[in-house]
Amino acid sequence: MTLRLVIFDVDGTLVDSQADILASMEAAFAEIGRPAPARTEVLGVVGLSLPGAIARLAGDESDDRLARMVEAYKTSYARLRHQNGAASSPLYDGIRPLLEALHARDDLLLGIATGKSRRGLEALLDTLDLRRFFVTAQCADDHPSKPHPSMLLTCLAETGIDAGRAVMIGDTSFDIDMARAARIRSVGVTWGYHPAPHLSGADRVVEDTAALGRVLDDLLELAT
Repeated sequence: MTLRLVIFDVDGTLVDSQADILASMEAAFAEIGRPAPARTEVLGVVGLSLPGAIARLAGDESDDRLARMVEAYKTSYARLRHQNGAASSPLYDGIRPLLEALHARDDLLLGIATGKSRRGLEALLDTLDLRRFFVTAQCADDHPSKPHPSMLLTCLAETGIDAGRAVMIGDTSFDIDMARAARIRSVGVTWGYHPAPHLSGADRVVEDTAALGRVLDDLLELAT
C-alpha cells in the first residue's frame, strides 16, 4: 500500500476565525493609536506569520511599535479564545465529516501547515477535538512565514512521504505559492479569506467540502 499525505491550512480552511482575527487586529492598531485597516485588507494577510502580517498592514512603523502591536494582538486573541471557546473558531460546514472520512482511510495521513502560533494551534486542536486526526502539524513558531516551503517540507520529512504523493489544501494565495515551492499539488477552497481569482495557481479550486472530497480522490489517484 502506498501512503499519501493531505495537508490542511487552518484559518479560513478548517475553521472560520475571522471574527477574532478582526477584533484582535483592531486591538493591535488601537495599541498605537491607529484605526484598523478594512476587513478585506486584514483578511488578505491571514496565513502569513503574525509579525509579517502586522508589518505588511502597518507600513513603516518602528520595530518597537510593531512589537507592541503583535503583543496586543496575541493578548486579545487569547482572551477571546478563553472567553468564547469553540465559538471563536467554528469548523466550516462539512469539515468534521471530511476529516473523519479521510482519517479512516488506511492509505492516507493528514497534516497541518498554518500561520498560527504553536500555542494557538494546540488550543484549537484541543478545543475542537481535532488532534487525533493529524500526524504532523507545522506552525509559524518553527518556520519562516508562508509562502516559504519549510512547513510543507517538514511535513514530508516527518511522514517519509514524497512531494509527489502529497496535496496541500488552503484558502489563500500564500498556501498555493507554498505548495508550488515545495512541488506539492494544491487545492484552493473558496469559502475562506482570499477571493477565488487569487487561487488560480492551484491545481484545483473547489467551493464546498463535498467537491473537496471528490477532488482529493482525483488528485490522490494521480499521486505517484
